[in-house]
Amino acid sequence: MTSITRHDWSFDEIKSLYELPFNDLLFRAQSVHRENFDPNAVQVSTLLSIKTGACPEDCKYCSQSGHYNTELEKEKLIEVEKVMEEARRAKQNGASRFCMGAAWKHPSAKDFPHVLDMVKGVRALGMETCMTLGALSPEQSAALADAGLDYYNHNIDTSREYYKTIISTRTFDDRLQTLANVRDAGIKVCSGGIVGLGENEKDRIGFLMELANLPHHPESVPINNLVKIKGTPLENVDDLDEFDFVRMIAVARILMPASHVRLSAGREEMNDQMQALCFFAGANSIFYGEKLLTTSNPLENDDMLLFSRLGIHPEEIVLDHDDQEHAPVPEQSSAFYDALSQ
Repeated sequence: MTSITRHDWSFDEIKSLYELPFNDLLFRAQSVHRENFDPNAVQVSTLLSIKTGACPEDCKYCSQSGHYNTELEKEKLIEVEKVMEEARRAKQNGASRFCMGAAWKHPSAKDFPHVLDMVKGVRALGMETCMTLGALSPEQSAALADAGLDYYNHNIDTSREYYKTIISTRTFDDRLQTLANVRDAGIKVCSGGIVGLGENEKDRIGFLMELANLPHHPESVPINNLVKIKGTPLENVDDLDEFDFVRMIAVARILMPASHVRLSAGREEMNDQMQALCFFAGANSIFYGEKLLTTSNPLENDDMLLFSRLGIHPEEIVLDHDDQEHAPVPEQSSAFYDALSQ
């Protein structure tokens, strides 16, 4: 058996995986993937920005930060019915999960009831729901669970050591606390990060080690390739080597065998061959549609054409409506789920 669910990975163990010959690494990752998932099924999500821009956080990669002039048009929280229209369209186009993202440090008391209505409405369509709203208190996490939220996205972004180079307005431990609040409320966790931020190999390994050694692995692990935004401090950072990105997907698959690994932001810049390598390395979730919050994403028909060429099909989901829906999911080496990017 190739896949073992662990929470005690050492840095050197992960480094040895990351530095395997490329073919050996991909063979091992694909073997783990086949033990836990249908190798030709990919979970498909659609992401909608429900509140855009003017975020008080100073994340150096983000077009939505109020600290930088990225010429992004700012928008208030959109109406619930508009969200429902987009969710219906996403479902018709083949998405099984609808993800909603708001550029907040944390939800306000004024806006939070509308967010709960969005969750209830999308859930009633028979779709899985995911949100990313910034930091959450235990009380907010519990309210979202009661509304029927399936997943909450809150990325750790990078390694603990490199984090302070990228963000100063929220600590690494703040992010871990939100993940704990969400997990304690019984909501599934979506947490990953971004590569290509100017970090080194040590930071990429440290980032994966933080996720793999959480008490429960995130059900979804989005791996984002930096989309360089004009006006942000990282607009001129060097590109990440494409093979190093595929290595990140493969190592994430080995370390977290039952998690969905999402090929997330940056897919617009990837050719079909690189995306196929990522699927082979264990990526089994994508965002689908023209927009990923504020950056472009491959068009829906292009994704479906690539799926057809590769013999891949969208993963189907069956929602459980009983009281066990939001109970914490025990770790096991035989599969579960995914979600978002911010």
